Amino acid sequence: MSQTVSVRLEDNILKQLDMMAKAADRSRAWLLAQAVKQYVEHEAWQVEAIQRALDKLECGKGRFAEHDEVVQWLAGWGSDSEKEPPQCV
Repeated sequence: MSQTVSVRLEDNILKQLDMMAKAADRSRAWLLAQAVKQYVEHEAWQVEAIQRALDKLECGKGRFAEHDEVVQWLAGWGSDSEKEPPQCV
């Protein structure tokens, strides 16, 4: 089952969307539905990863690295002093 939704887009985006729809011989609605589907599929991993981490915390199985160690590790990225990632405990 599908439902109709409304979305407000800027004119320049609608013009590009219409050009793409014409080139693909598809409707504007079809392209929008595909774009939303791809976005949701692409971003769903983040929601799932956060939920898994929260579940581990609730079970007492969460592991963490110290904030200061992570900051120092990130500060060294791309330099000659790049270090191994901090250990989670």
